[in-house]
Amino acid sequence: MKARIIDGTSIALQVRREVARGVEEFCQKCGRSPGLHVILAGDDPGSAVYVRGKEKAAEEVGMHGKVHRLPADVDPEYLVKLVRELNADPAVDGILVQLPLPGGLPSQSILDAVDPLKDVDGFHPINVGALWSGLPGIVPCTPNGCMRLLREAGAHLVGARALVVGRSHMVGKPMSGLLLNAHATVTIAHSKTENLPDRCRDADILIAAIGRAKMIAGDWIKPGATVIDVGMNRDEHGKLCGDVDFAGAAEVAGAITPVPGGVGPMTIALLLENTLKAAIARESR
Repeated sequence: MKARIIDGTSIALQVRREVARGVEEFCQKCGRSPGLHVILAGDDPGSAVYVRGKEKAAEEVGMHGKVHRLPADVDPEYLVKLVRELNADPAVDGILVQLPLPGGLPSQSILDAVDPLKDVDGFHPINVGALWSGLPGIVPCTPNGCMRLLREAGAHLVGARALVVGRSHMVGKPMSGLLLNAHATVTIAHSKTENLPDRCRDADILIAAIGRAKMIAGDWIKPGATVIDVGMNRDEHGKLCGDVDFAGAAEVAGAITPVPGGVGPMTIALLLENTLKAAIARESR
């Protein structure tokens, strides 16, 4: 194996320690702890696991919060009403609507109801616009975590050729914006991109976020490239794997994230960081 492994677990732990120190300072200054509230509708097993992880992580760094567990057939108007109540609650600094919402619920209108200053997922149009305008705002957790991993890996971004494979609103598009803001030369690829292997072979920085197990083969990787694998899939044996064939890519890449233990731990860590930043910003107004 040639590539250096980018250890997301240890870097996420470092971020959590930084947040815990920040929370302690915030409590001393403001006389309260930052508040994070999560809305979970339905009984999707994956979402339930994610939310329990977020709840535990918030407690460990000294935040307080609550999970609002609702049935899958919750009235959309009730959901919007709940969001507005949390917007008005001065003890709530961060609001997260766990996605995906059950079918039939209008996800975008519910996300749009969240106060942009409390939108710790960074999905509100105001925060999306700020990102693409290069203005201050809350940045989506997973792409922000990827940027932290790139920095920790010592990746040279200015002028680098970066390829983002995937164009989702949650990862691909904001990831592209962050890389552009870091002065990389960015290409977005997707399911209809022609000659995808060749596009990958041109990339100094490769972000895989397409949601297909081991789709990106090792011989698609440019020698010495930095590879960030956002994918979380199951392979033919039922084992967790990413969008990149790790074994093959690790023989070629300069640095690569594993799955699990790469991007995944960073998402919750950056959620905590976003919540602390939102709390500080609100207290400074």
